[in-house]
Amino acid sequence: MSKITKDRLNPVKSILVSQPRPSDEKSPYFQLAEKYHLKIDFRPFIQVEPVSVKDFRKQKIDILKHTAIIFTSRNAIDHFFTICKELKIEMPADMKYFCISEQTAHYLQKYIVIRKRKLFVGQRTASDLFDYFKKHKSEKYLFPCSDIRKEDIPEYLNKMGIAFTEAIIYHTVAADLSDLRDIKYDVLAFFSPSGIKSLKHNFPDFEQNNTRIAAFGPTTAKEVLDQGLILDIEAPMPNAPSMTGALELYIKKANNL
Repeated sequence: MSKITKDRLNPVKSILVSQPRPSDEKSPYFQLAEKYHLKIDFRPFIQVEPVSVKDFRKQKIDILKHTAIIFTSRNAIDHFFTICKELKIEMPADMKYFCISEQTAHYLQKYIVIRKRKLFVGQRTASDLFDYFKKHKSEKYLFPCSDIRKEDIPEYLNKMGIAFTEAIIYHTVAADLSDLRDIKYDVLAFFSPSGIKSLKHNFPDFEQNNTRIAAFGPTTAKEVLDQGLILDIEAPMPNAPSMTGALELYIKKANNL
């Protein structure tokens, strides 16, 4: 779907990544910046706002009537346990936890003692958890999530006839990017449809011109096109499984390296 045409292959000197700055100084982004003498800045285009206990109660969800909890992000973990604390709910020792990745599972230790719990961990994507769901069909799952979330987990659980409750515990909203109005970057890198929508929300008159857009994932790529923008760089691809890999391939062409 991306369009790498000669008229779009202008040199790249600056990139804005629509995510927080990595805490790991060995991040591939820093290596990319050093290797190709690039300016790479980081700025989240979306932010999360917690659901109040009052609004959570309106969902009429009894957390302790569930036997398993699905976590797909750190945000979900933070906001879920914040609500539990405010409601004075303690997780029972036999509660099962299904985490989308090792990083998410590791973060869970901030709130519970992992060795005393039953934990099931995927590699990186929601589909990694499907086999676990299939083997534990009798559980009553709670899925804490944002009001904007991917369909894969609910669709699979519905298809398999597995009991689950979706709990909206935070909202995903556009961040205020007004200070970026007069700052130009050669490439903007996006990781979710919400990021693209935030761009258009902040800058309704945004004209892409020579700004290249990179998108990670098919839903992000589709949103770029749906917004009438040109998709220049797409990831993951067979030859570039990561965003940094896709950026590097493009930079090599655009900068004649």
